[in-house]
Amino acid sequence: MNFSISTPALLFSAIGMFMLAFTNRFHNLAMLIRQLISSYQKEPDEYTIRQIKTFKVRLKLIKYTQAFAVSSFLFCAISMFLIMLNYYLISEIIFSISLIFLIFALILALSEILESISALNIELQKIEEK
Repeated sequence: MNFSISTPALLFSAIGMFMLAFTNRFHNLAMLIRQLISSYQKEPDEYTIRQIKTFKVRLKLIKYTQAFAVSSFLFCAISMFLIMLNYYLISEIIFSISLIFLIFALILALSEILESISALNIELQKIEEK
């Protein structure tokens, strides 16, 4: 494989878009939590408690997803810097670590999406029982 500075550079836009998407998910989730707390204070119910538990899990997943994505981005940049210094073997190793962090971020992202579906199912149960 021909490893050059353009190899890690290919991930920059992908990781950036991934981080932006999860920043938006975090923002939307924060707004939902604030609305849910306000709703719960007016009228407490079991579904709200279940939603809050689901939101806590989702927040944790988003936090770790972002941490792994940022780590991937950082290792990608370090890899590019090492290529500029002609440390090709070390830069390939650092780039491999970057890919591993990205894989972890993607797995966590999938977990968060599945948890989000769980939260929607709670809402559907609430409607079905009424």
